[in-house]
Amino acid sequence: MNYQVDEKGFYGEFGGAFIPEMLYPNIEELRLNYLKITAEPSFKKEFMELLVDYVGRPTPLYFAKRLSEQYNTKIYLKREDLCHTGAHKINNTIGQILIAKRLGKTRIIAETGAGQHGVATATVCALMGLECVIYMGEIDIKRQAPNVARMKMLGAEVRPATSGSKTLKDATNEAIRDWINNPENTYYIIGSVVGPHPYPDMVARFQAVISEEIKAQLEEKEGTEFPDYVIACVGGGSNAAGAFYHFLEDENVNLIAVEAAGKGVESGESAATSILGKMGIIHGSKTLLMQSNDGQITEPYSISAGLDYPGVGPLHSHLHQTKRAEFIAITDDEAMQSGWELSQTEGIIPAIETAHAFAVLNKKQFEPNNIVVINLSGRGDKDLSTYIDYFNLR
Repeated sequence: MNYQVDEKGFYGEFGGAFIPEMLYPNIEELRLNYLKITAEPSFKKEFMELLVDYVGRPTPLYFAKRLSEQYNTKIYLKREDLCHTGAHKINNTIGQILIAKRLGKTRIIAETGAGQHGVATATVCALMGLECVIYMGEIDIKRQAPNVARMKMLGAEVRPATSGSKTLKDATNEAIRDWINNPENTYYIIGSVVGPHPYPDMVARFQAVISEEIKAQLEEKEGTEFPDYVIACVGGGSNAAGAFYHFLEDENVNLIAVEAAGKGVESGESAATSILGKMGIIHGSKTLLMQSNDGQITEPYSISAGLDYPGVGPLHSHLHQTKRAEFIAITDDEAMQSGWELSQTEGIIPAIETAHAFAVLNKKQFEPNNIVVINLSGRGDKDLSTYIDYFNLR
C-alpha cells in the first residue's frame, strides 16, 4: 500500500486540486516549483539553520516517568510545545515563507483556528519583513485572545471571519477569497495538511522533521528507531502527518489519530470527521467531510479551537480508509481531564488540542514493554482561560 501522494495530488481516492479558475496559475506555479525549490542545497541549508537556531530543533523526546508508571507502559513525549511560538506550526511556516520568497511574493495571507498557525505565520513574516494578513473566525478571536495579541504585536493584521460558524472553516473561506482577489503578489501559507495539491504533501514534508527526529532519538534511548505506537491529535492533521510520516510504510508501527468528539459523536456538536464524514470537497480537496444529506457542510464543534474543522486532510482520509491508522474520538470532558492529569503528573500544561491525544491512554490497553510516543504538539498557555473556566480555578 502506498501512502505517499501521486503525481496528480491524490492519496488513493482523496486529494487533488478542485479550485476556481482564478487560482489555477498560483496553484500551478507552486505545484511545478515546490519540489525543485525544496531540493535546492541553498534552501535545505537555510531551512535547517532556521529550524536549529530559530525554532530550537531538535525538540526533546522526553520519557514521561510518572505517566509511564501510571499506565504501566513506556510513554515518550515529543516536545513540539518547546518550539519557538509554542507549537509545531512554525516548522511549516518557515518552509513556506522560504518558498514564497523564492517565488517573489511580497504579501502573505493565512487562516488560523487556535491561533498557533497565525502566530507562526506572523512570526516568519516579521523575520522576513513581509506584509501579513491573518484570517480568524470571530468566535476563535474571542477564545484565543492571547494569540490574537501576539499576532498584532508581530505586525500582522488580524481580520475576523463573521460568516457561518465564525471559526476555522470560515477563516479559510475568507483567505481563499483574498487570494482570488490578489493573485499576483500574494502567497497563501496554509497551516495544515488540507487544501488543494500540493499543500497537503508540502505541509507533511515540512512537518516530517518530527518523525525524523523521533527515529533518531528512539534509536539512542531504546536501541530501535521504531515505536509500537505513535499518537497525535487530528483536526486538519499537520502535527499527526509529521509524527506519522517516516513510519507510514512500517506496518509494525501502530498509528493513532485522535479527533474531537466534542459533546459526543452523536450529540450534533462534534468534529469526529472519520465517524461522521462522507467523501466531499472542501477548500480545494476531495476528502472526508461532515455534511448533510444534500451536501451542505455540517458545522463542527470542539472545545479546542484547532480541532473544530469539518473535514480532515486527504492523507488522513486515506489512512482511515485503508485502516493504516486507527481513529479515536475524544470528548471535551475526556480531553480536559487528560490535560489536567498531564499537568499534575508531568508538570506540562498541554494545548487542549494536544490533550485529546493523551485521553487515548484511558481508551487503550498497552503492554508494559510497548514504546508509546505521543506528539505533544502545543503548549497550553493560549488555553488557560478555557482551563480556568472549566476547572473553576479563579
